[in-house]
Amino acid sequence: MNRVSIFTTNPSAARFDRFSNGEAEFSFGLMTADGPAKLVEGPVWAFVDWVMDDLSGLEMCRRLRADARLGSAHVTMVLEADDADDRRRALKAGADDYAVGPLDRQTMLDRVLALHASGTRPPVRQLVDAGDLQINVAGEQARWKGALIPLRPNEFRVLRFMVENANRILTRAELVNALGKAGDPDYLRTVDVWIKRLRFGLREAGAGQLLRTVHGKGYVLDLD
Repeated sequence: MNRVSIFTTNPSAARFDRFSNGEAEFSFGLMTADGPAKLVEGPVWAFVDWVMDDLSGLEMCRRLRADARLGSAHVTMVLEADDADDRRRALKAGADDYAVGPLDRQTMLDRVLALHASGTRPPVRQLVDAGDLQINVAGEQARWKGALIPLRPNEFRVLRFMVENANRILTRAELVNALGKAGDPDYLRTVDVWIKRLRFGLREAGAGQLLRTVHGKGYVLDLD
């Protein structure tokens, strides 16, 4: 199944149900001033509200363009009204297009599917380079100083998310949400299995010191 990410600054829209179409699965996720709360997978569409609680939509758009994870996303600015000056400012800030909100699930999917079907898709990030640690996104492989890190699919995705959020504590709930497993309490216990296997894979490749447990809080991937 090919994954497609739809990120939105609207908390309600971020909880929309995922949608499958052919070989593609479209999933919604929340995007805050600190970035996406879920793993960025496949082509990315971003819907940015003109007015946000902690910053303007224009500033959010500028931040997206500077974010290595989201810089190539197709960005739609969701305006409060069809104002010509607002449209110009949105495009100048880096938006690809605009729409007048609020947008429901079907409207957002219709916009994404129309471009996806036409082949007008944002490029997918192929390589995450973090010094001695390199992640081949397309090949789902990770290497430490050239040595392959043996990982299963879920552990690979956990590592990707931790690399993109390095040097900060990630709770078990955050890791579950990042992989799109929120809502199932069993997955909180599964995180311990993921971390155990990830830690083993890192040790096998000579990178056993990277993953640190912060007791009572979560896990940190230490990358300087």
